[in-house]
Amino acid sequence: MSARASLYVHAPFCRAKCRYCAFFSAPTGAAGPEPRALSRYLTSLEAEMDRQAQIFGRVSASTLFFGGGTPSLLGIDALARIMSALRQRFDLAPDAEATLEANPDSAAPEFLRAARSLGVNRLSLGVQSLDDAALGALGRAHDSAQARAAFASARDAGFENIGLDLIFGLPGQGVEGWLDTLRQAIALGPEHLSCYGLTVEPGTPLAADVAALAALPDEDAQAEMFLRGSKLLEAAGYEHYEISNFARPGRRCGHNMACWRGEDVLGFGPSAASTMTSSGTPARWANPASLEDWETLVLSGLAGQSGREELTVEIRAQEALMLGLRTADGLHLPAHAAATGLDLRLSHAGLLAQLERVGLVLLEPERLCLTRTGMLVSNSVIRALGFESKSENLS
Repeated sequence: MSARASLYVHAPFCRAKCRYCAFFSAPTGAAGPEPRALSRYLTSLEAEMDRQAQIFGRVSASTLFFGGGTPSLLGIDALARIMSALRQRFDLAPDAEATLEANPDSAAPEFLRAARSLGVNRLSLGVQSLDDAALGALGRAHDSAQARAAFASARDAGFENIGLDLIFGLPGQGVEGWLDTLRQAIALGPEHLSCYGLTVEPGTPLAADVAALAALPDEDAQAEMFLRGSKLLEAAGYEHYEISNFARPGRRCGHNMACWRGEDVLGFGPSAASTMTSSGTPARWANPASLEDWETLVLSGLAGQSGREELTVEIRAQEALMLGLRTADGLHLPAHAAATGLDLRLSHAGLLAQLERVGLVLLEPERLCLTRTGMLVSNSVIRALGFESKSENLS
C-alpha cells in the first residue's frame, strides 16, 4: 500500500522582500526570476521528486499546496512542468484540493486561467491590507485596486474557492480601521480569510524602523481587533476554525487541516519541511533555506537528509496538543491519552478547572478546546498543559 501525504512545493522567488517578512525567499526584481535560475530550480525540484518517489513510492495525496515566496511568479510554463512532474511520480487524487499562493501584482488573468486549467482549484491571495498607506508601509508591491482586480480576475478564471490573507495590528492602525478592512474583504465575497497579527521579526527592515514600532497598536487594541474582528466575520457567515483562519461552511483549507492534525506532509523546494512515516517510524526534515545549498543537497542524491530527526511518541503527542488546541475542533482527549499514557483530565485536573473557570478553555468529556479569549493567550495555555514540567498559574 502506498504512503499517503499532503504535498507541498516551495516557490522561493519574490519580486522584493516585504518589510516584515522573515520567511525564506529569493528576491528577483520586477522582472521575476531570471530564466537560468528558474531552470536550475525546476531541474533540482524534479531531482528531489525522483529521490522521494524512490523512497516512498507513488505517494497518494488529497491536497497540494504551492507556497512561497510568490508562486504566481513561476509563470505558466514552469507551473505546467511542475504539475506534470508531480503527476508522473505521485498519485494526486482527481478531486484533490490544489492551492496556489499569489500576490495581486503577479496574478495576471492569463496566468490564473492557465493555473485553473492545470488543476489548481484554490487560490490564496496575499492581499494583507486594502489600505494603500498600510500597503506602502509594509513594502507590498501592489495597491488596493490591484488586489480587487486580482480577485475579480480569479473569479473570471473559474476559481470558486478563493482565500485572502490579511494582517492586523499595523503601525498607525486603529480598531475601526481593521474592522473596515474586514468589511471591505467580506464585500468581495471570498470563501476563506486568514487574519494574522503582525509579528515584528528580528532582522527585518520593520524591526529597525523606530517610527513604525512606536506607531504599533498596544496589546489591548490588538486584542480588541482580534475579538471584534472574529465576531464580525462569524456574523458574516465565516466559521472561526483555527486561531487565524475563517471559512465559509465546507471551505476550510484541507491542506492546513491535514498539517494541524499531524498528518504526513512531503515537501519540495528550499526551506520546505516534511514529516513522513516509513516502516512505522515518523521522521522530520527541513530543506536548507538557500537555493544553492538546497540544489547541492538534492543533486547529490541526499534529499531528505538535512536536519533529519526521528519523532518519538512524546514529541508527536506534544505536537498533537499544540496543533489541536489551535483549531476549533480542539484536542481529542481519549486519543491523546492513548498515545501518551497521560490523561490530561487527571494529570492537569486543577489547571483545567482553573482555565475553564476564567473562560480560557471549554472542557467536554472527550474534547478540550480554547475559547476565543483563550486563543489570545494560546501559547501560555499550551505551555502550561504540555510544554513545561510544571503547570503555570494563569490567574
